[in-house]
Amino acid sequence: MKQIVVHSHKEETTVALLEDGKLTEFYVERPSVRKLVGNIYKGRVGNVLPGMGAAFVDIGIGKNAFLYIDDLLPAHLEQQPEVKPPIETLVKPGDELLVQIVREPLGGKGARVTTHYALTGRWLVYMPQAGYVALSKKIESEEERRRLKSVGERLCRPGEGVILRTVAEGESEQSLEIDMSVLRDQWQRIVQSAERAKAPRELFHDVELVPRLIRDIFSEQTDEFIVDNKEQLLQAHRILESIAPGLRERVHHHTGKEPINEVFQVRKQLEQALQPKQWLSSGGYLVVDQTEALTVIDVNTGKFTGTTNLEETVFATNIEAVSEIARLLRLRDIGGIIIIDFIDMEFEEHKRRIIQALEEAVRRDRTKSHIIGWTKLGLLEMTRKKVRENKDTLYFEPCKACGGRGKIQTRTFM
Repeated sequence: MKQIVVHSHKEETTVALLEDGKLTEFYVERPSVRKLVGNIYKGRVGNVLPGMGAAFVDIGIGKNAFLYIDDLLPAHLEQQPEVKPPIETLVKPGDELLVQIVREPLGGKGARVTTHYALTGRWLVYMPQAGYVALSKKIESEEERRRLKSVGERLCRPGEGVILRTVAEGESEQSLEIDMSVLRDQWQRIVQSAERAKAPRELFHDVELVPRLIRDIFSEQTDEFIVDNKEQLLQAHRILESIAPGLRERVHHHTGKEPINEVFQVRKQLEQALQPKQWLSSGGYLVVDQTEALTVIDVNTGKFTGTTNLEETVFATNIEAVSEIARLLRLRDIGGIIIIDFIDMEFEEHKRRIIQALEEAVRRDRTKSHIIGWTKLGLLEMTRKKVRENKDTLYFEPCKACGGRGKIQTRTFM
């Protein structure tokens, strides 16, 4: 059972994704805090830093954005370090250029931007200057992959690129063509606006939270979409009428007296998930410790004593921890370097199965992860793409009394 639960409040809108009643993803949108990833700006280059291969770009949001040389070079050159020219030969202070935000401002760092533009539609991602066709790795059928690749190549004009999303599987060429045409027209409007605009200036802003998630995650695999706001109910119906009419019947209006986030235990589960100590159903537990540089997750047997021998008890705890770790990474939006201290195992086969299980678990995550492997100290290293602040920052801030070693809650859970 996969459900999307939407709660609207005057201070914020929250969207919860539940799988078999368990909270796996949580999103918040507040009027005072706008989402920036995906927005396109006409910016003005400030400082150019040859030693870092980067430049700062004023896009009009306060702190200057950061542009790496890899995000400035054409897509076919970024993976070829031997042909990279010095960044000062590509841009200079005062230059104006079109950039898109790929990472929100984090802490004291400004947003990261790129010139590899991408516009997301229902079925595909349109890249006006990429020059290649790619497919979601989650599309497993080789026959379907060949069909979609062929369709993508026919849809692209010279120099254009496209990524066929997971939901494109089984869709007709006509649907994909319509999606491509809409996104291509959108890009042309952005380019025309850029010609008239004076930098710094925002040229494109992605849709709001609820329409965006309907576009991105509401699919045939979703059993229910429940909202407690009549306007958003009608909005969902309008969007689905144009992109997926068959899903309209899965949208329901919550009218009960009890708040929707209480009915589905969203608030309770979120509060639990943001605690440092996370209990497993067997009696084992995890300790999650986040620092500025990395996140450390410690696995412990706790109250679990097993039934056969120590190695089997340890392996059973570790394998149970895998699915909970994958869920917490998604739910808390943990990004960057992640070190997992699994309980020491003697058998190499058990270590291999832990990595295999973790790889399988993170496939359900829409944010890209990379499992590196075991270190010499027996720790498991992985990374997860850092796009925005993790969920802790929404409700907690460092405690001033203890110099940041603890956190205090600054917002209540809606």
